[in-house]
Amino acid sequence: MKKLPAKKWIAASLAGVLWIMPVLGNEGLPQWAQGSASVAQAASSLNVTKLGEEVITSGAIMMKYKFTTVRSGKTATGLADVIRVDLNNPYVSLDVMTGKGGKLTTRQSTGGMAAETGAVAAVNGDYFNTGGEGAPIGGQVSGGVVVSTPSQLNGMYAFAVTKDRKPVIDQYSFEGLLTAEDGAQFPLAGINKGAYSPEDGSSTYSHANAAYIYTDAWTALERPKNSSTTPTEVLVENDIITQISADKALSMAVPKGAYILRTHGLGAQFVKNHLAVGQKLSSAYTLKSKSTQQELDPASLQMMIGGHTILVNDGKATSFSRSTSSIGGFRARTALGYSQSGQYVYVIAVEDNANSAGMSLTELQNFMSNIGVWKGMNLDGGGSTTMVDRPLAETSTTLTFNTEYGTEQRSVVNGLGVYTSAPKGEVKGIKISGSTVLLIGQKATYSLKGYDTYYNPIDVASGNPSWTASNGSVTVNGGEATAVKAGTATIKAASGAASASTEVTVLGGENLSSLTVGTATAPLTPGASVSVPVTAVAENGASLTVPPASLKWELIGFKGSVQDGKLTVDSVDPGVTTGYAIARYDGFSTAVVLSAAAATPWENFENVSYPIAFTSNVNSVTGTAGVAAGTAERAGSKVLSLSYDMTAGSGKMYAYAQLNGTSGKNIPAAATSMSLDVKGDMSLNWLRAEVVDGSGAISYIDLAKVIDWNGWKSLNIDLSGSGIKFPAALKRLYVVNVEEGQDERAKTGTVAFDNISFVMPSLSSEAGLPKGTAAMSIGSKSITVNGAKKAIDVAPIVKDASTYVPIKVVLDAFGGSAAWDKNTKKIMVLRGAKALDLTVNKKEFVLNGKRKTAEVAPLILQGRTLVPLRLVSEQLGLTVKWEQKTKTVTIES
Repeated sequence: MKKLPAKKWIAASLAGVLWIMPVLGNEGLPQWAQGSASVAQAASSLNVTKLGEEVITSGAIMMKYKFTTVRSGKTATGLADVIRVDLNNPYVSLDVMTGKGGKLTTRQSTGGMAAETGAVAAVNGDYFNTGGEGAPIGGQVSGGVVVSTPSQLNGMYAFAVTKDRKPVIDQYSFEGLLTAEDGAQFPLAGINKGAYSPEDGSSTYSHANAAYIYTDAWTALERPKNSSTTPTEVLVENDIITQISADKALSMAVPKGAYILRTHGLGAQFVKNHLAVGQKLSSAYTLKSKSTQQELDPASLQMMIGGHTILVNDGKATSFSRSTSSIGGFRARTALGYSQSGQYVYVIAVEDNANSAGMSLTELQNFMSNIGVWKGMNLDGGGSTTMVDRPLAETSTTLTFNTEYGTEQRSVVNGLGVYTSAPKGEVKGIKISGSTVLLIGQKATYSLKGYDTYYNPIDVASGNPSWTASNGSVTVNGGEATAVKAGTATIKAASGAASASTEVTVLGGENLSSLTVGTATAPLTPGASVSVPVTAVAENGASLTVPPASLKWELIGFKGSVQDGKLTVDSVDPGVTTGYAIARYDGFSTAVVLSAAAATPWENFENVSYPIAFTSNVNSVTGTAGVAAGTAERAGSKVLSLSYDMTAGSGKMYAYAQLNGTSGKNIPAAATSMSLDVKGDMSLNWLRAEVVDGSGAISYIDLAKVIDWNGWKSLNIDLSGSGIKFPAALKRLYVVNVEEGQDERAKTGTVAFDNISFVMPSLSSEAGLPKGTAAMSIGSKSITVNGAKKAIDVAPIVKDASTYVPIKVVLDAFGGSAAWDKNTKKIMVLRGAKALDLTVNKKEFVLNGKRKTAEVAPLILQGRTLVPLRLVSEQLGLTVKWEQKTKTVTIES
């Protein structure tokens, strides 16, 4: 056993344990899902394709994989990112990153830890008690020093690299001993540990009758929370006892270079019987392999990080070493492994986002075997899964892929970093950094960056590079490019004998799937002014902010202006009740609809006359729901408050604020959008609303997939594609805690709601539109509107089983207007809250900024432009009926 000098205590940690059960009062402790270890299921067929690779630094490369599998008869695809580290390369190394400033009981994002420590790549670390101090339960070694000791838990594996650069994956226990000056000894149970429930049966509480050391790496004042017994603490500085606090914790943080011995029960008796201020106290420890019983000298390790179950052994999937029921499902995953030769370490992250369907643990085993992992184990997955890497020639790391929560990186206890110690080399290559996709009129700055023979960044910009662009789609001047027109251009930079190029695509209107105005409705009132930022979504899903200079605005029904992204109404044309501000980007249109009542206030909870009640799907879930006084910026007003406690529940759990019994509160007319203010609780739970129509059909509205904020926030929800049949009623506002990844989300919390509004066009922009019935017969130049027959100049025709009419006939009967652009052969139809763009001979059309596809296209016949009647009528909110015998079309509004 080795003496442990105080000066060697460092801030290094392992996030060790998955929190399964909540802490209850001062007695409850985090529990682990126990029972016999699950046997790995038969591996499903997983087709793995390597998409490519890029060097991060000398000895480390990033490899991207695509996988395809079949789940319940359906094909699922996803992406995995693998950093392969070559331990034969002397310049690359692995180490553990810990919290903020390298300290325990602090948390930080993976990217933040990488930036702080200078890592060139990193992933999140191991499981940890999400309700604890932010300290690990598993073991961790950094630089040969044990900072966090392994817990007495079964089937928990750890990954280590020895100082002679050999990878190891095994289970470890900790044995320690305290020796007093009088020679008396007492077992040392651990170092820097949070409270937990051991699985060896010796005690329900980790700290009962035990002694633990806390170093200056432990920044929290509690050592630890919920230790369940009264402590006696001893301050030791330079191996000398300087303070003893009997039956009470020392009211201080651990001084630098010192440690505090925290004891309970029999441990406290040892202190009282054998220790005194001024005496020496020594401590020693060892790690021991659970599989071989061999002692492991921590001084021989470069690093160690703990994990969960074993996944792969001898290149094949192996039985899980402990229950995986709490970490099941198809989630983002993080794992570590090494090759049969021991040369390569594989740092693995599986994506679960819009581009990837996540993996089960069984699929992860299959994947790891497929890419060459000989032995591998699971790290923390789910919402914690985060990978960052430094792209070639860049100076800092960036997020490798979107997490389960988008670009948000969860703050975690620790991570695993990849580091380089390579010297500065010669210039090996250069590359251009900057956006590869631009919008017309957008300006972007490009820089020339280089990398050396060790693939680390090197300055090449000082060589005053020259810049050129290949065609007229982009112009470039000194590294600043301006997108001129749709197309693809090659930007080239040269510095001395070296040169680099990159392709830049300028998106045209034809390349967009949608164009969205931040404010879709606005008041049609002189002096009104609203912000109108416009966002374009490309066909590949990329979202870009449209520069104001790239938009052409047309104002209909009012006089005003759009400048610097702000729409201002100067005056309203006589007799106009609905106005339109049409924004066009390279011919692709979207609209702001202006009316006397753009958004109708629905509920502000100031004078509620109906009952509000708390309900749940699980009897053991408790809470309250009702109108309460607002706080902070809502002081002096009333809000709907929903508090919930799901700690006694299990499975998928709901906490409902139910409005007006089972009836809900009425939404009187068709709503295209909903807005409300929500006070979040950072619980990471799911926030939804439930709407029921007159037939009893229920629709669910996602208010926020993740409650990832504290305090008040305004939400705007598009209802245009919700399929709700109005009139309807809002029945419930509620919080959902789904079963998968439940350990990652809070089971208690309070959210609040205020200022709910709906945009109901029929109450504003569609008010006053003609109602009634119109009938036309094929080949007849007449239309009957509400019983009155009128002549029309062109008869409806049938072509390819579709009926075509001049759009003017429909709009004359039911209101609205149409404008024809002979140059682009486009028809812009405006009616109520609808802005419809049609193009002759094209089945694609644009409705309120969203590209859609019809079965037939408008056409020109005998010099007349005819439109498909059913397409136009139904998109404008009209109902079309066909009578085969009489060849008559009836339109109703």
